[in-house]
Amino acid sequence: MNLIARTLTVLALAVSTAAIAQGYPTGPITMVVPFAAGSGTDAVARIVAKGLGERLKQPVLVDNKAGASAQIGAVYVAKAKPDGYTLFMTTNTSHSANPALFSNLKYDPVRDFTPIARVGELPFALLVNPSFPAKSLKELMDHARANPDKLSYATPNSTSLVASETIKRIAGLQILAVPYKSSPQALTDLVGGQVQVYVGDVGSTMGMIKGGNVRVLAVTTKAPLKSLPNVPPIASAVPGFDLTSWNGIFGPAGMPKPVVDKLNAEILHVIAEKDVQEQLAQLGFETWPSKNPEEFAKYVADQLAHWTNLIKQAGIRAE
Repeated sequence: MNLIARTLTVLALAVSTAAIAQGYPTGPITMVVPFAAGSGTDAVARIVAKGLGERLKQPVLVDNKAGASAQIGAVYVAKAKPDGYTLFMTTNTSHSANPALFSNLKYDPVRDFTPIARVGELPFALLVNPSFPAKSLKELMDHARANPDKLSYATPNSTSLVASETIKRIAGLQILAVPYKSSPQALTDLVGGQVQVYVGDVGSTMGMIKGGNVRVLAVTTKAPLKSLPNVPPIASAVPGFDLTSWNGIFGPAGMPKPVVDKLNAEILHVIAEKDVQEQLAQLGFETWPSKNPEEFAKYVADQLAHWTNLIKQAGIRAE
């Protein structure tokens, strides 16, 4: 192919790609969430999907594909057509922790996805049943040391698992892990007394906290939360502890860049809207959008290394 022919081919591809973005979207978009309805990520997804649909003038439908620590949803999106009509709102569970937690992961968090936008952070809190004798994290640790292997904690996602195991390792506790398919299930069993401890996302647990159905002992962030200003950080009793869950939107690998850029711009507009900010704040969600897809891609790579180190330090072995 001569120079003129190559130039014409490049120009034709550029015009074609731009035309795709200009006409996008022409139909409904599916936003896959790898956690159950009622989870913190699900609540955030529904708020963002509504705003995004209004801006794109096409419905954005939330599709919950829960299970296997977000692997079911991740595999589904990784295999989807990269045309911008299948999006993935997920967290550090699928893209930071799973590669270190599972030895036979059926997707690659970097190679199989197109980063579009980071949305923010969903803080977690350490909860117990109101009838549990401990009124503080120190009392919980003292109780656990006096009753080795008699307490259990719920673990429906990587943040719950890594946070709980890190506390166990640093404080020298013997508490049994009970895996759950979803955070609403875990919360239900905490309220019912089937498990005694649960590190849950503030978004899905805030209603129970405010209603007095659970007692919150500490938050996983290094500083108190705006939504729970009187609750101390875990670091106040476990020095150096700092853990939170990031949230972002991806698509399958190979999406056209103009479509990615358009989605990124529209998502940032949605997150910046005052009513959206207020709705997310009620969940305890803290917005922290990336400036562009490239910044988000770098963040994802950095978090993958960070969580791999956290899991190693917690002594968690890959399944």
